[in-house]
Amino acid sequence: MLVDSHCHLDFPDFDGERDALVARAHEAGIGVMVTICTRVRKFDQVLAVAEAHDSVYCSVGTHPHNADEELDVTVEDLVRLSAHPKVVAIGEAGLDYFYDKAPRAAQAQGFRTHIAAARATGLPLVIHARSADEDMAAILEEEMGKGAFPAVLHCFSSGRDLALKGVELGLYVSFSGILTFRNSEDIRAVARELPADRLLVETDAPYLAPQPKRGKRNEPAYTAYTAAVLAETRGVSVEEIAEQTTENFFRLFSKVPRPAA
Repeated sequence: MLVDSHCHLDFPDFDGERDALVARAHEAGIGVMVTICTRVRKFDQVLAVAEAHDSVYCSVGTHPHNADEELDVTVEDLVRLSAHPKVVAIGEAGLDYFYDKAPRAAQAQGFRTHIAAARATGLPLVIHARSADEDMAAILEEEMGKGAFPAVLHCFSSGRDLALKGVELGLYVSFSGILTFRNSEDIRAVARELPADRLLVETDAPYLAPQPKRGKRNEPAYTAYTAAVLAETRGVSVEEIAEQTTENFFRLFSKVPRPAA
């Protein structure tokens, strides 16, 4: 079994075919999917997708692109919403200096709010980090000093130093279809170096479809392509990567019940 630890099944790209999408994922060996919230104000839509499918769970949070729109969302709000049985993570939140769609101060403020919620609930924080390695590492180190919290650097595309700092602080690192791109040798080098017990796989669907589906709409079934490249990169079998990343997922996302054998 594989797990798609990060997708966006509430997005309109999937309107009218979510049942078929989930069925295709199951056929491809994907046993669990986590659909990730990007705006607390649209959380009800995310939760509805999770509630409609036994194998789909969700998070609650505000993407850094939308940070300035939801600075009124409090730690207490996130804690309250995360009490639902289907909510298994906080986020995604973080820093994105590539697009800079929200002021950096707002991104940092929102990020720290989500960290506090992860610390309070014990649920993993799903971290978005793009072109912000130094500030991300500094905030993570400072906040860990206030009290530990579980977290994953999702859709990893940052530098080696951030990956190693994340692992040092107890974080997990998740790889998406970017790992399969021909020009992603730097990312594969990071994936090769990290401890096996910190690795996850994801799609970030509908974005970033892996080879050989690149350029098409991504979907959870395609997690298998990324897992295959991760196995090749690390010189192990696909079965070993599936077993390891799935075990890692359930250790981090501890609120998700393991499917019956």
